Amino acid sequence: MAEKNDLDFIYTTIDKIFRLSMGETGDYSGAKYDGDFSMSLEEAQRAKHQFIADSINVRKGTKVLDMACGWGPFSRYVTTEREAISIGLTLSDGQAEACQKKGLNVIVKDCRYVKPEDFGMFDAITCIGGLEHFCSIEEWKDGKQEKIYKDFFRTINDLLPRGGRYYMQTMTYSKNMIDYSDFDINATKGSAAHVCALMAQEFPGSWLPDGPEMVIKTAEPHFKLISKSSGRIDYIETIKQWNKRFKKFDVKKYLLYLSLIPKYITNKDFRHLLALLRISPNRVCFEKEILDHYRLVFEKI
Repeated sequence: MAEKNDLDFIYTTIDKIFRLSMGETGDYSGAKYDGDFSMSLEEAQRAKHQFIADSINVRKGTKVLDMACGWGPFSRYVTTEREAISIGLTLSDGQAEACQKKGLNVIVKDCRYVKPEDFGMFDAITCIGGLEHFCSIEEWKDGKQEKIYKDFFRTINDLLPRGGRYYMQTMTYSKNMIDYSDFDINATKGSAAHVCALMAQEFPGSWLPDGPEMVIKTAEPHFKLISKSSGRIDYIETIKQWNKRFKKFDVKKYLLYLSLIPKYITNKDFRHLLALLRISPNRVCFEKEILDHYRLVFEKI
């Protein structure tokens, strides 16, 4: 799995810039347009939150575990709109602090190792984008990927009653994925070899599932699949909207950009991070169908 310092590098580093661009409860996962790109980013994110809450039967008093909660947009939705009880988990100190300042119950904890004695049982669980960080390239090479996912589903199983639902949203590799040996940071810009190498830099310590079938298979025998849908096209639009927000002028945000110049000069990894945010290799991978993106709803058997 991606280590805490890997995730902190991605998420804590850009925390303030992200919140100034997307708002205090901005959502850093694919929105749900369903083909209606006249919707604003906020409307599409709200549509996603409503879809998730409906899919896992969230209502007043429902106890929800929001794994890999980010800056808390779904936790905020279910607590304010559904009057549910939410506990959020993240590995990013910056995200946790931002959420806690907004009054959300968010804790820095590895969601793979949650046990009933930690917070009790839950009526519903979400993991929006978290699975993408669970298996490292080294673990994949060692043949451990399916076991990692099976162990995680056992964790979910232990936290839900029979009939309890689990929603997950994850990027997966798709039909045009290339062999890992062909990744090449020096390949022609925009080529499959180049953007895949950039993805490996953008998400250090992370290797994606080989399609939704791998995830569905590893959920057995604890869960049955309720619904599956691709959000690939929606994610392309989401990334376009994010890029507009990051570039939009804001005095505080641009002062932060300026404050990062010394780090940009002295830290090679940080230079790579900012370059990746400009290039958006995940958007290119979605467009080339190297990657797909799935919304999966499971119910405990």
